[in-house]
Formats: sequence, structure tokens, C-alpha cells
Amino acid sequence: MTTAHYLERRGELETYFDRTAVAAWTRLTSDAPVGRIRATVRAGRDEMRQTLLSWLPEDMRGARLLDAGCGTGALSIDAARRGADVVAVDISPSLVQIASGRLPADISPHAIRFVAGDMLDPKLGRFDFVVAMDSVIHYRPDDVVRIFAGLATRTLHSLLVTFAPRTPALTLMHTVGRAFPRENRAPAIEPVTEQYLKKLITEHPDLEDWSFGRGRRVASGFYKSHALELLRR
Repeated sequence: MTTAHYLERRGELETYFDRTAVAAWTRLTSDAPVGRIRATVRAGRDEMRQTLLSWLPEDMRGARLLDAGCGTGALSIDAARRGADVVAVDISPSLVQIASGRLPADISPHAIRFVAGDMLDPKLGRFDFVVAMDSVIHYRPDDVVRIFAGLATRTLHSLLVTFAPRTPALTLMHTVGRAFPRENRAPAIEPVTEQYLKKLITEHPDLEDWSFGRGRRVASGFYKSHALELLRR
């Protein structure tokens, strides 16, 4: 998938997460104290991560998992603790470096392979499970579905993804968010309705062997995200 918009947005995200927001994301994904708004985001992300993990097997020994957009690696660590062989990839080398530095002593350094790069790179290999938590929320719906299709071609069992749901509350919050200093803002999120996203998925020829499983929306203050399970038939 090489659409111009996808490549342009990927470049913007790499710059933002690798330079502008490294300190903020390092703090947000740690136990360090944060302000009230960021605390709601942290709580929402923790709840979403636990939701996605609950859709994965408790025993993952012998299974390969791709953490697509791993950030600072929390989900990768949880999956490795279940015995999974994890590839944790992110476009931000700085976040990948932080993730690898947070590997706990109880996990073998061989259990997780940290990679700075594109989650769609076929060189990453094939997987039993793929998780893409909040890693496609900045892309347009048509690009999002192309990303899902690209990941699905290398996935054997399930693809667990999240998207930004289009709701009046989310629209209002992002309007308010534009008042924040520009250096504190991420590239714009692209909200989409569940109905429209599912329509695009259903119509994509490379996803015809996939069906919808569970879904769950998490809302915590400024954090709004919807999880969707795609299952290979």
C-alpha cells in the first residue's frame, strides 16, 4: 500500500512521535504523575490494552504476534508473558528504544524483537495474531482499510484493531484540543463511524475471507477509541 496520503501522514507521525512527543509519551506510558486530562488518556489506554489482551489466548506459547504500532511496548510485554513470540514495530525509533529499555527482567530478551519501521513491511514475516492499538487513528478511512488488508495477508487467526469513533463528543473534544499549543498537538485524528468502516472492510477484496468478531468502545475523558476483532474464516 503506497498511497500518497498514507506516506505523507506516516512521515508526519514519525516526526511527531520521534521528536515532538517523545517526552510526553514516555511520561504518559509510565507510572509518573500526570495532569488530569492525561490521566484520563492513560486510564483509557490501559483499559483498551486489557480489552485487546482479553481477546487473545491466555496461553500463547508457539504463537507469533505482531504489535503494530507498539509505542513504548506495554502490550508486547504482556503478550510475551503469555509465551508469545512478539515482533514489536513502531515508526518512531525513539519510542522503540524506550520500549526495549523497559523490558522486565522476567522476560527473555529473545521473546520480543523490537523494530523501528513500517508495520506493513512484509519482511516482518507472518503472524498468528496482529494487534494494532490506536496506530491507525490518524489515517483516513480508506487508508485504514488498506492497512488492515495489508496486515491481514500475513495473519493466520485474528486481527485486533482500534479506530477513532465519530461521535459528537469526540468532535467537540478535538475542537477544544485545537486551542492547545501547537507543539503539544498530534497530527489530526480521523474519526469514522463503525458502520462506514465495516462497510469499507466488507467491500475490500483482500478482506473477503474475514468476518467481524467482538467489538468494544472505551471512553475515558479525552480518550475515545473503539476496538474491533477481525477473524479469518
